[in-house]
Amino acid sequence: MSNRTTLTEFFLLGFSDVWELQILDFVVFLVIYLAALMENLLIFMAIAFDHHLHTPMYFFLMNLSVLDLGSIFVIGPKSMANSLMNTKSISYVGCVAQVFFLLFLLGADFSLLTIMAYDRYVTICQPLRYEKIMNSRACLKMAAGAWISGILYSVLHTRNTFALMFCGGNMLDQFFCEVPQLLKLACSDSYLSEVGVLAFGVCLALGCFVFIIVSYVQILKSVLRIPSEQGRHKAFSTCLPHLIVVSLFVCTGAFAYLKPTSTSPSALDLVVAVLYSILPPIMNPIIYSMRNKEMKAALRRLTGCR
Repeated sequence: MSNRTTLTEFFLLGFSDVWELQILDFVVFLVIYLAALMENLLIFMAIAFDHHLHTPMYFFLMNLSVLDLGSIFVIGPKSMANSLMNTKSISYVGCVAQVFFLLFLLGADFSLLTIMAYDRYVTICQPLRYEKIMNSRACLKMAAGAWISGILYSVLHTRNTFALMFCGGNMLDQFFCEVPQLLKLACSDSYLSEVGVLAFGVCLALGCFVFIIVSYVQILKSVLRIPSEQGRHKAFSTCLPHLIVVSLFVCTGAFAYLKPTSTSPSALDLVVAVLYSILPPIMNPIIYSMRNKEMKAALRRLTGCR
C-alpha cells in the first residue's frame, strides 16, 4: 500500500479476534443501538407533539436528539455487521463517508451545546428580554448555523484527511474510521497539513468551551442571588444536565484527539472512542429527562403511562 490511490479498503481491528467475543460485541452494540434509537425517538416525538414543550430550550434539545440518532447510525450498523459476519473490512468510500458524517454530527452537536448554554444564560441572567432575544426566527437561525458549521468543518477535515498519502498500511486499531488512527498511516511529508486542520478544530472547540464556561459563571452568579431556595433549585436543575453532557463530550473528545498516538493497539483508545461516539447518544436523553418534570410529563402523555 504505497499511497492512497492503491487503497480500496481499510481493516478495522476492533475489539477482539475471538468469535465468541465478537458475538458479545454484536449483542452489546445491538442493545446500545436500540436503546439510543428508542430514547432519542421518544424525546423527539414528545417535543414535536406536545405544545407545552414548544420553547427554544426544547427546540434545541429536539435538534440534539436528531444529531444523536445520526451519530448512532453512522457507527453502529457497520460495527455490528463486522462482528456478526466475522469480518473487519470497510471500503475506502465507506471510510470516507463514516469520517465525514461522524465529524459533521459531532461538530454540529458541539455547536448546538454551545447555543444551549447561551439559551440557559439568557433564561436566567436576562429573563425579561428572553422572548425578544430567543424568538422563533433567532432560534431557527442558530440551529441552522449549528448544522452548517458542522458540515463546513467536516468537509474541510475529511478532504484534508483523505488527501494524505497513506504509507503505513491499511490497518486501523479501532472499530470505526477515526481520524487519529488514519493519521498514524499517513506519510510524514503530508502529515503537517492535517495537523494544522486538527489544531484549527481544537481552537474552535476550545473557543466554544470557553464561551460555555463563561456563560455558566454568569449563570452561577445570578442563581446565587435568587432569594428563594426553590428558585435556586429550579435554576440548577435546568443547567446541571447540560453541564454534565458538555463535560462528558469535551473531556472524552479532547483526550481522543489530543493525546499522542501510540504505535501499538491500546484498549484505552477503544474505551475513549466509545465514550465520545457511542455513550452520548444513549446518555443525553436520560440526563436531560431525569430531573426535568416537563419532559417527564410529556413522555407520560406520549406513552400513556402514569
